[in-house]
Amino acid sequence: MSRKPGRMYRQIRGQAYTRREYMGGVPAPRINTFDLGTTNGDFPIVMNLKFKEPCQVRHTSLEAARIAANRALSKGTTTASFHLKIRPYPHIVLREHKMATGAGADRVSGGMRGAFGKAVGTAARMQSGETVMTIRVTQQAFNVAKEAMWKASMKLPSPCYIDIEKGAELVS
Repeated sequence: MSRKPGRMYRQIRGQAYTRREYMGGVPAPRINTFDLGTTNGDFPIVMNLKFKEPCQVRHTSLEAARIAANRALSKGTTTASFHLKIRPYPHIVLREHKMATGAGADRVSGGMRGAFGKAVGTAARMQSGETVMTIRVTQQAFNVAKEAMWKASMKLPSPCYIDIEKGAELVS
């Protein structure tokens, strides 16, 4: 049974597993900065990046999307003209049963069929229409923010769309 890497944790399967106090060795989430730019500024345009399908988003994927959006915004405009916020927090602990590979591994692979597994990372469960990222921008930085959202959506496991929550009349 061969699976594509990265696709294994995309589907929402089973019960959410979040109780870290009962687990040993859960890796820390790769993402640790959720707010970038000017957090207390007054921005006329609010844009949201939303999912089209329900899925699980790994912490590494959220960090990659944050870096891509921040790089595009930093190159195209100043930090005073935007506020980027990552919405979900990866609470779900992902487990994996590491299978033995190499010579003689065929004897091992049959046993431990329903194994509990070892914690390998964290993820956030998202439903369709749920917001992943919000960017508040000035009118001059709108096109840069739109490009940043598109670049961030390439790093996420599900197709996304941009929803302009506030200030749609300024950009049309």
